[in-house]
Amino acid sequence: MTAANVDVTPVSPSESRRAKLAGLTQPVRPGPSTSAVARGAAASANAELVTLANAELRLDLAPGLGGGIARFDWRGDDGALIPIFRRCKTVRANTDPNELACYPLLPYSNRIGGGRFRFAGRDVQVSANRATEACPIHGDGWLAQWQLEQTDDASARLTLDRSRAKPYAYRAAQTYSLDGATLTVTLDIENRGRERLPFGLGLHPFLVRDDDTELSAGAAGLWLPGDDWLPVRHVPAPPAWQFGVAYPLPAAMVNHAFTGWSGYTSVVWPKRRLSLTIAANTEYYVLYTPPGEDFFCFEPVDHPINAMNLPGGAAANGMTELAPGERLVRQFGFTVERMGVRASADGRGVRR
Repeated sequence: MTAANVDVTPVSPSESRRAKLAGLTQPVRPGPSTSAVARGAAASANAELVTLANAELRLDLAPGLGGGIARFDWRGDDGALIPIFRRCKTVRANTDPNELACYPLLPYSNRIGGGRFRFAGRDVQVSANRATEACPIHGDGWLAQWQLEQTDDASARLTLDRSRAKPYAYRAAQTYSLDGATLTVTLDIENRGRERLPFGLGLHPFLVRDDDTELSAGAAGLWLPGDDWLPVRHVPAPPAWQFGVAYPLPAAMVNHAFTGWSGYTSVVWPKRRLSLTIAANTEYYVLYTPPGEDFFCFEPVDHPINAMNLPGGAAANGMTELAPGERLVRQFGFTVERMGVRASADGRGVRR
């Protein structure tokens, strides 16, 4: 896809401001930490899990599977562990990352149309990375084996060295930390190549979905996709899609990139009397709601699908141009609470 194929309907500044103000009513609060770290074998000796746990949360990490999350649970008043992200049923060396609870998106999110884009006067080719996908998707971090660099009583840091990869040569780190009822995930990527390139970061969590799950995720606009799921038209978000207040999840398939996101989202499970607040220093998210499934995906990202090929190019669509040696950092917070309790937090991104 090239920019000539794409139709853009502008979103007014007032619409963007309203979306951001709506998000401020969904704060995130970090709490006191009483975490403990444990390491143990997973379902196979070839797939180790790293477990972080405190009085309120449990997190299982799979370094060998994209450094992703295999399990993210909240501990109820009776001590029972209640899944917030969909649990990975089995964690083996050959487990498909799409069976995990969450994985990182880097050095870009979602699809690149045609596996190529033009940047700084040169053509950049990106190879397809999945047999079932015509386009390269989600970068290569989610398909790689990460190294456990360090753990302590509240966190774990995983690293990935792709310094010899092409066209994206980079080093990356994921830091997971528990603080009370808040999980914070920090992604850090450094351009280790010889050329400036556009980079992007995000997370791909699979959240539990039941018949009354509601979502509030204020946004100003969205990209309508074609049959290949690549964006073809940008429009202001209609009232039913603005999610400025909690709405039931759509029953039909949604696989859209939303723009002008406030940076705050609330997921509500009324029957379970639980809410999840998501906070990120990004202005986009992808919502994926496959019909009939017991999960949905709310993906906080810093750029829309096929950003490199949209009008204006990568930088105009949220990506960050990194020269060799420059870094990009994004932070994502997930706070679980009983219904009716309010929370707050601040996520910050750093470019160095």
